[in-house]
Amino acid sequence: MTSNPQHKQLRIIIAGGGTGGHIFPAIAVAQAIQQIHPNAAILFVGASGKMEMEKVPNAGFEIKGLTIAGLNRSSLLKNITLPFKLIKSFFQVRKIFNSFKPNAVFGVGGYSSFPVLKFAQAKSIPTFIHESNAFAGKSNQWLAQNATKIFTGTSGMESFFPSGKIVVTGNPIRKNIVEASYSKEAALLQFGLLPTRKTILIVGGSLGAKSINGAIQKGLSDFLKNNIQLIWQTGKPGAAAYLKAASSFPNVYVSSFIDNMSAAYTAADIIVSRSGAMAVSEISITGKAAVFVPYPFAAEDHQTFNAMALVNKGAALIVKDSEVNEKLLPTLLQLINDHSTIEKMQENIKAFALVNADEMIAKQIIEYISK
Repeated sequence: MTSNPQHKQLRIIIAGGGTGGHIFPAIAVAQAIQQIHPNAAILFVGASGKMEMEKVPNAGFEIKGLTIAGLNRSSLLKNITLPFKLIKSFFQVRKIFNSFKPNAVFGVGGYSSFPVLKFAQAKSIPTFIHESNAFAGKSNQWLAQNATKIFTGTSGMESFFPSGKIVVTGNPIRKNIVEASYSKEAALLQFGLLPTRKTILIVGGSLGAKSINGAIQKGLSDFLKNNIQLIWQTGKPGAAAYLKAASSFPNVYVSSFIDNMSAAYTAADIIVSRSGAMAVSEISITGKAAVFVPYPFAAEDHQTFNAMALVNKGAALIVKDSEVNEKLLPTLLQLINDHSTIEKMQENIKAFALVNADEMIAKQIIEYISK
């Protein structure tokens, strides 16, 4: 007979971060755990100086930072201090574990997850991994053999992970996006835009996308000429320059980071985005037409892989990063007035929408600990 999970103290560490694609799913799972088990103690562990140190406390959770960095693929010289940072992070992890005493650890990928889950596995504490991409990240591959369960965003991950440990859940999506409560008109008003005009949402990911931003900046007058409105999330790098460039255009809302993505998605007729796994999952939930510009330096080019899964089913369009200056603007201007193509894309993309991954993951973790 299984004990009532409400009677057992759950102490769960959630590790990982670096980008919104890791942080927001982690927060979604933490919230789902609290829904099921309100007394659960949850502690996040991330990389000091990265965006999780701001976004996690904003969501109401405590976070501890590790002195760690990822492998720099462009400059081997910059990796000289990496072994020392890794060793230091293990000492920091040990201190966190001795203080918090977790009975489970959940990792969402990113280099800060590796020392946390590796330490947990050495101490025989159950570890759970979520892999959002169709091409698994290195940290998760290294941790897989000793993981308790591996949750994946897509099927067909047996080439990366032991098949007996895989549970296909889809990717956890922020609740406010799944449960969007805005009308399109109300959403547009949030950004000071007109309900009567077509609107394009540009999101380059939480850290921005220089190539996409450059193409949009060059095309600002063309969008105005064609009565098209923009909601433009630039990311922090270069944000001041993009803000200045758009300041004389009344049809453009520009911000380095949009907190209310639910309203932004609802307001849009078309979405332009990188094709990280979480971006693809969120856009699929919204059921909007999308033009993906995969980040070309993603490990094993997994963003192209993610985008093509939708493109091959008529659910999205793709523009290569190397062709973004020549092709993005014409693609958008043609698509925005092609109502039948937009309708087909909207219909087809819904097949990729999975809405309850956060609850599935939370339940499996709680059930395992509560045995």
